[in-house]
Amino acid sequence: MLTDLEKTAIRDHYRAISENLPQFRPRAAQRQMIAAVANAFSRSKTRAEGEEPPKREGESIAVIEGPTGVGKSLSYLLAGGIMAQTRGKRLIVSSATVALQEQLVHRDLPFLVEKSGLQLSFALAKGRGRYLCPYKLYQLTQNNAQGTLAGFERPVLWESKPTSSDIDTLRQIADAFAERRFNGDRDTWPEKIPDPLWQQITNDRHGCLKAACPNRAECPFYLARDTLETVDVVVANHDLLLSDIAMGGGVILPAPENSFYCIDEAHHLAKKAVSRFAAEHSLNQALWTLDKLPPLLDKISGLTGKGDIAALADEAAGSLLDSLNEWQFHLNGEPALDLPEDGGDPVWLWEDGQIPDGLGLLVSNTAAAARALLHNLSRLNDALSAARREKEQDSTLIDHTAADFGFFIARAEQTADVWELLATCPPEGSEPLAKWIERRPNDKNDYLFHASPISGAAMLASGLWRRAAGAVLTSATLRSLGSFDLLLRQTGLVWLPDTETLALDSPFNFAEQGELYIPPLSASPKQPAEHTDAVIEWLPKLISATEPVGTLVLFTSRKQMNETAMRLNADYLPLVLVQGEIPKAALLERHRDALAAGRASIIFGLDSFAEGLDLPGEACVHVVIVKLPFSMPDNPIEKTQNRWIEKRGGNPFIEVTVPEAGIKLIQAAGRLIRTESDYGRVTILDNRVLTQRYGRQLLACLPPFKRIG
Repeated sequence: MLTDLEKTAIRDHYRAISENLPQFRPRAAQRQMIAAVANAFSRSKTRAEGEEPPKREGESIAVIEGPTGVGKSLSYLLAGGIMAQTRGKRLIVSSATVALQEQLVHRDLPFLVEKSGLQLSFALAKGRGRYLCPYKLYQLTQNNAQGTLAGFERPVLWESKPTSSDIDTLRQIADAFAERRFNGDRDTWPEKIPDPLWQQITNDRHGCLKAACPNRAECPFYLARDTLETVDVVVANHDLLLSDIAMGGGVILPAPENSFYCIDEAHHLAKKAVSRFAAEHSLNQALWTLDKLPPLLDKISGLTGKGDIAALADEAAGSLLDSLNEWQFHLNGEPALDLPEDGGDPVWLWEDGQIPDGLGLLVSNTAAAARALLHNLSRLNDALSAARREKEQDSTLIDHTAADFGFFIARAEQTADVWELLATCPPEGSEPLAKWIERRPNDKNDYLFHASPISGAAMLASGLWRRAAGAVLTSATLRSLGSFDLLLRQTGLVWLPDTETLALDSPFNFAEQGELYIPPLSASPKQPAEHTDAVIEWLPKLISATEPVGTLVLFTSRKQMNETAMRLNADYLPLVLVQGEIPKAALLERHRDALAAGRASIIFGLDSFAEGLDLPGEACVHVVIVKLPFSMPDNPIEKTQNRWIEKRGGNPFIEVTVPEAGIKLIQAAGRLIRTESDYGRVTILDNRVLTQRYGRQLLACLPPFKRIG
């Protein structure tokens, strides 16, 4: 239950915002969300000293759909911040992207602190991979007469010879960091740092010297982590949150038991979870790594005196190499991996995640060798740490070796993770794992081994929901076909019966602000060529070439988008901006410039433009949805999931495809009305919304625009 102190604090700080911001308009939906967040966190169960952790059934979890304009960020930051302070917890805010993280840290949280008077400290949390390692950087950029990279002969560091441009870039980074003009965060460097180059200087947990590092005091990663231990609010993203959960929780971020979570853009969480718990590795990369490993094992053996462990590691590496070479023989003869005439990367999907006949022993042997290799490399790494503590040892040589060795441990861990999943056979009746091998013909005939769960629900339920002190999941689109069922099922919240769900009312008057038009197209999207012809015919009828307003045309196919752009009436071609032809920021700038100059502007975009694109006012007065946003089940994970649903007597199209399309359709239509003064029209060029039962279901979930035509 909420205490009187908490109620008073929330009321007073909310009132302060209204008083300090004359244009601020308190909304009923916003107050409702604030109350829902506070009440959910107030129901958190605490663990009494000496007792078992409390059994959590979702009583402190709320799923809140808050349409655009409600003010979701302010709601969960205000209520969540106060509840975290009064209950002795940390507030962890997780967004879908790094860009949204930065918006919260640089705009939303400072606004709240300034206008409400609520004293909240906060910090941005990023993964290790976003920070440089000063030790690696300095080792690579030591001055010498030739001006080349020190340590270049250490073959571990480079898979290909660095260019003079690479060396110059590293020196610029090193100088800027040493002079404190660069904080070591990759995202703050003014230019894009190529991935292969960044890999040489990034902070990774396997190669990290930790407390023994001579540069520990200036390490950007540890400085950032130290900050996280002292603030009230930690702003993370879904990938970082899931990484922490995968490692057991409380490793990167504060422990779930001591944290309240506010998960924004929560409709992304389920797919992010599947991606995070998946694993893959390249055959060629693994072979290259195993080829380079023996000399390093010899060096470590000499430094540590652990020749017996080094021999075991070498033996495991040899066994793994033999197994991978055998795989190469099998893959070269697998018909599913033959190169198609029309190009593309062939995929061999293991049906229902079952190991193909005759390959069970090879899978088992490969997994055992990968597991043994990782185990013995980890033992050698521990031995290196012990040797570093012995004063008579050459610490510099050990540090160099340990940093290089971390690279191999990371590769071994990646390989072992893949084969652990490939060798796993879930109990009968439980969800299968998706397992497949992909050929990459453009990369020296490389192969990628993949394995993935088809759902992250179980991992989320056990690793997060049943451990967290409390959680709020929010987004503008959490319901599908009027129900939260899809989200609850995909995130594992369906197993926590006390989870609260709440759908807030929109502050917009859709019937007054917007129209919905469905032209009488004769061609269905099931007839691709005819449908494209119809779209090209109708667009000039729907969009004015002279009125200085913005139009957003959303496609589900790049091929159809490009063909439409090429064949459109000549009067319209100068007005069209096509996603992918120029960077997004530049495209939006051109769009706004055209409108400011009194010209019409038309954006052609794909799925990514149907979400997160904010074009208020006349920047977007017309959204044209070319086709219902059904995803094609061509992904191995989706194929495996669909077969599993069918084997259980279900219909994957009705259970998954249509509900997911419903969310995407609402998101696309949501580009139109962004403020209470916006107006415009949504047009759908897909006659299935009228002819098919599922189409009418999707139509019913759209905002209540005025129907015309």
